[in-house]
Amino acid sequence: MPAAALLQLIWLASPALPIGGFSYSEGIEAGVEWGGIDSEARASDWIADQLHLSLARGDLPVVAQSITAWRSADAPRIAALNGWVLQTRESTEFLLQTEQMGRSFVEWLKLHHDDVAAQFEGLAVTITYPVAFAFAASRTQASVRDGCLAFAFGWAENMIGTAVKSVPLGQSAGQRMLGRLSAEIPAAVDRAIALDDDERQAFSPMLAIHSARHETQYSRLFRS
Repeated sequence: MPAAALLQLIWLASPALPIGGFSYSEGIEAGVEWGGIDSEARASDWIADQLHLSLARGDLPVVAQSITAWRSADAPRIAALNGWVLQTRESTEFLLQTEQMGRSFVEWLKLHHDDVAAQFEGLAVTITYPVAFAFAASRTQASVRDGCLAFAFGWAENMIGTAVKSVPLGQSAGQRMLGRLSAEIPAAVDRAIALDDDERQAFSPMLAIHSARHETQYSRLFRS
């Protein structure tokens, strides 16, 4: 990959990007309270399971398919993928997260690209985060696979940062967990890219229950 494309992907996937990703735990904080996440091993297993059972069967296929759709200017396809994400969020918190991060991502892109606003004019709904990320990735020279790898790694960094703060764990534990996730992400991405529309799914009932319980959790650091 050209150096410029690689650096763009690293930038787009960074948890430091000002789109609010660092403020969401995606169920981990509730998992600490009610799901038995009380150690490095359990936190690592939880995030790995979420990678394979949730992300790789839902958002990652959407990112892959959306990159292709953006590059071919297929507006109906983009709208359909975006609608699928909105319809399959299983809690209010998850829905608000993907809407807020998608909206913030688009606003951030407008600061760097004059033509971004025009690209979204034909879509009358809020752009979700996976579709917004795919738009940005589609404008680089990166392959679909590399775009998905970047998306997954950025997600993993956010999730591990959440676990470090909420379990809590040390920084060395976080790095060991990130090493494990880095080894498992490529296979998860390959499976995600191979999925057809009727194979995507967003069925993680216990994760949805934890997310719903998080809405009224007594003491919390994160927005989901």
